[in-house]
Amino acid sequence: MTRGMISAPQPEAVEAGLEVLEAGGNAVDAAVATALVQTAVDPQMCGIAGFGTMHVYLPQHGVHTTLDFHGRSPAAVREDMWQDLIVREAEDGWGFILEGRVNEKGYGAISTPRTLVALSTALERWGTRSFGDLLDPAIAYCEDGYAVRPHMWEFWHEPPVAGRESNIGLVTKNPAARAIYCKDDGSTLDIGDVLRNPDMGAVLRRIRDHGVDDFYSGDIAQRIVADMQANGGLISAEDLQQCAPEDNAPLCGDYRGFRIATNNPPGGGIQLIEMLNILENFDLKSMGHNSVDYVRVVAEAMKIATADKDAKVGDPRFVDVPVEELTSKEYAAAKAEQIRRGERAAVPRFNSGGNGESKHTTQVTVVDEHDNCVTMTHTLGQPSGVVTPDLGFMYNGAMMVFDPRPGRPGSLAPGKARFSALSPTMVFRGDRPYLVLGAPGATYITMGNLQVMLNVLEFGMSAQEAITAPRFSATSETIELTNLIRRSTERGLQQLGYNTRRYSKAFKFAWVHAIRIGADGALDGGADPATDGLAAMTSN
Repeated sequence: MTRGMISAPQPEAVEAGLEVLEAGGNAVDAAVATALVQTAVDPQMCGIAGFGTMHVYLPQHGVHTTLDFHGRSPAAVREDMWQDLIVREAEDGWGFILEGRVNEKGYGAISTPRTLVALSTALERWGTRSFGDLLDPAIAYCEDGYAVRPHMWEFWHEPPVAGRESNIGLVTKNPAARAIYCKDDGSTLDIGDVLRNPDMGAVLRRIRDHGVDDFYSGDIAQRIVADMQANGGLISAEDLQQCAPEDNAPLCGDYRGFRIATNNPPGGGIQLIEMLNILENFDLKSMGHNSVDYVRVVAEAMKIATADKDAKVGDPRFVDVPVEELTSKEYAAAKAEQIRRGERAAVPRFNSGGNGESKHTTQVTVVDEHDNCVTMTHTLGQPSGVVTPDLGFMYNGAMMVFDPRPGRPGSLAPGKARFSALSPTMVFRGDRPYLVLGAPGATYITMGNLQVMLNVLEFGMSAQEAITAPRFSATSETIELTNLIRRSTERGLQQLGYNTRRYSKAFKFAWVHAIRIGADGALDGGADPATDGLAAMTSN
């Protein structure tokens, strides 16, 4: 029995992870078990053909690292192959709309699938259980089925967002996908209907019996490549064989005596460090939580970090990212002085527009009794909607977020990863972890993580209080507000000349899942109420 806590958006996945802890597994075992079930029960938010980052802290073994498994563009990609197809930038800055939607859905949208090999690698290095054993709960959910949750059904039926196509096509256009997610009349399964995916169950069984290599160089790989070749996909056998995660030391900073550890570019941690450095120059607590002045100052920090990300941050293999500059206290102090003077940051876009959000990501947060911590954000990016016949799983569609214009930080290139706001983060108080968190939410991930961190570090909130507190965002020159932000605050911002946008939703701007660790080791968890999330302890 290993005591611990797990927070994630799917109760089925949390339960699977808790059972691993209760059987004596460690935090890495539990995180992998949780993630595998997530790929089965939330298959548009994540998948074995997805990508992400796992942040691991194992103090008794001297391990503190990020296992980065960003999806990379296939070798067949060329920098200029889409430059003549640009219609406009997506209104939230998350990708481009192209003629024929070639980057958005379908075979051309798929980047290299790295989630499966990353989970296997983490377990081999730091786990105590076999990968095959941990696959069993996911196999059972594929074969026996699970009830369609309201969140899943709502995702399928959301209206178009930010200029992108509606999500319904993700589960209705591809024949193999339609066979999984739709009824005989072509309509999607309803809330409460049992969703079974025996083809994916068979794939997981084969991986259990033959190993993960079968997915990347064996029989499954051959079936993937044949489907790509038959349908104009870019993924080749060589692309699959080169899939592997990468170890990177965490990107670190500090905030009012707390040590912050997060992920490196092309992940979003650099934005978190930059925003915290700027905000350290202000007495946020005295402003009052979510007051007009507080929202103004934090929103300006968000805008500055967004503009810097757009202009300067990309894959370090291809882009000279000025990490030292963007994370320096001096740079932050200069930006804070601009905010004090009343200057407003501009967030240039290819085209003008409003804002929106696309969320196709999920989160696992685990802490065990030995202070072992795992926070992992994994995703399909924008799901491609493609399911290879008889394989069952959906591929990522991460190619959408590349910039089709040559010569830019996010431009296309063979083997390149695009920027992602994924930012699984740990906060340390002295030598011990204090707050472990992460979130799905596309462009809003860093903004959600930032506000939960401030809620805990500045205002002393519990993990759940910090997550349910009203949030806002500023990834453009409009300040976006959930319906829980006071209208008097919105009027005050408008009187200062800000454009605002209020959403009808009470919970928006990322789905944060966090665990706070007390000085006595007591665990305090929170799950975002925007999903069916759960933060739960092992049983006594």
